[in-house]
Amino acid sequence: MRKARIAILGTGYVGLVAAAVFADRGFSVLTSSHDADKVRQINKAKAPFFEIDLSPLVAKTVKDGFLKAVKGRHEAVLESDIVFIAVGTPSLMSGEPDLRLIKETAVAIGKALKEKDNYTLIVTRSTVVPGTTRDLILPLLEKHSGKKVGENFGICMSPEFLRQGAAVHDTRFPDSVVIGEFDDRSGDVLEYFCNQVYEGQNIPILRMNLESAEMVKYGRNTFLAMNISYINEMARLAETIKGVDIYEVVKGIGADWRINPAFLNAGCGYGGSCFPKDVKALISFARTRGIEPQLLEAVEEVNEQQAAHMVAIARQELGGSLKGKRFALLGLSFKPGTDDMREAPSIKIANHLYAQEADIVAYDPKAIANAQERFIRDTIKISYAECIEDCLKEAECCMILTEWEEFKSITPSMFNKYMKRSVIIDGRRMYNSDMHKLVDRYRGIGLGSNRAYSAATGNLRALYGT
Repeated sequence: MRKARIAILGTGYVGLVAAAVFADRGFSVLTSSHDADKVRQINKAKAPFFEIDLSPLVAKTVKDGFLKAVKGRHEAVLESDIVFIAVGTPSLMSGEPDLRLIKETAVAIGKALKEKDNYTLIVTRSTVVPGTTRDLILPLLEKHSGKKVGENFGICMSPEFLRQGAAVHDTRFPDSVVIGEFDDRSGDVLEYFCNQVYEGQNIPILRMNLESAEMVKYGRNTFLAMNISYINEMARLAETIKGVDIYEVVKGIGADWRINPAFLNAGCGYGGSCFPKDVKALISFARTRGIEPQLLEAVEEVNEQQAAHMVAIARQELGGSLKGKRFALLGLSFKPGTDDMREAPSIKIANHLYAQEADIVAYDPKAIANAQERFIRDTIKISYAECIEDCLKEAECCMILTEWEEFKSITPSMFNKYMKRSVIIDGRRMYNSDMHKLVDRYRGIGLGSNRAYSAATGNLRALYGT
C-alpha cells in the first residue's frame, strides 16, 4: 500500500524536525514556510537553525528526495494526504496565545481543500488551548473549503512533547503518542500513520477527544515547569543552611518511586519556546473560565525571581555595587544542544546586570548570532568573545548559565589564570562543591554557603532573641 503523502506547514523546531524524521522513515514530505530564505536553505540540504542531529538528517532526506520545502501552503496541501499544522503560537501581552498564524493557515488549507477530491486529514500540531481545534480551526476549514468535516476531510489534534536539544531523538522515539480525534475515521487514519512511522517500537497510542488532547500538552508542560520552580525555591532555602547540597537532597527525593527526579535540577530557571509561553497561556485561559490559577501564578513568579537571585548572589560576593565590574557570561541559549534564545535565563540576567551598570562579555558555542539580534533589539550592551579564554579575561565574576559540554573542560587554573578575580557563580551546578577550595569564591545554586548561612543565622537569632 502507498505511504501517505505528508505536508507540514511550519519549518520551526517542531515542524522541520517532524518533517525530517518522517522523511527519514520513507514518507514523501513537503514542508512550507513563508520565509523564502528558509525554503532555499532546506532545499540546499541545510537546516536553517541549530538543533542536535538535525542538519545531517535534513541533508540526507533532501538528497534522497523524500524532503522538499515550498513557499506556498497551497501546493503543499494539494499534494498531500495528511497535513500537519506546526506554526508558532507565541504569547501576547495578555499571556494568551497569538493565533494569527493558526487562522491564516486554516484559511489557506480550506482554500486548497476546495480543489481536492480525496479525503485529507488535518492535524493540529501547534500548541493551542482547549477548544481551538474544534471551535476555530474546524469552522475555518469548512467555510473556506465548502466541504464537511467527517465526510470530505478529517481533523485531529496531536501535540508534540519535544525537548529542544533532543528534538530529533524525541520525535524518533516518543514515550507516547496522543491522538485527539474528531471522529473514529480521523483517529484511525492518524493511528495507522503513526504505526507506520514507529513500526516495531511498541509506542503507546492514547486516543481521546480534541479538547482533552489540547489540554494534555498544557498539563505536561506546566507540571514540568512547576517541578523546576519548586526545586529552585528549595535550592534557595538550601543555600542558607551550612553543609546542605540540593543535588544531594534531590537524590533522596527522587528515590521515592512516586517522584521523577528528571526535572528536579536546580538552576537559573526555565526558558525556551514552551514552558514560559504555556504557563502564561494556561493562566490566561483559566481566568477566562473563572478560575484563579494560584499555583501556576506562583510557578511563574518563582521563575522570574531566579534571575534576580543569581544577580543578588553576585552582589553579595562582589561587595554590593556591580558598577563597572566585568562579568563573563558562559552560555546564552536557554539550554545546551540548541541556539534558541527565547525566554533564556541569560536574557533576564543580562538585563539585571546592565541595569546595575556592569560590564558584560558573553560566550556561547551556538547562540551568539541570536543573542546579538536579541540584545540589540533590547538595547542591552554586551561584548561577545570567540572562545572561553577571551570571555574570562579580566572578569571579576563568571556566571555559568548554560551547561554546554565544553564548559566542563574549564579547570580552576583557567579561572585563576584569566580572571581578575576568580568569583564563580555556577547557575547549572557543573562543578562539585570542592571548587570553592580552588578559586577565590565559588557559589553553586542550591549549595549552602558560609555567607548565606551567616546571614540566615543572624536572622534566626533576631527572630528568636538568642
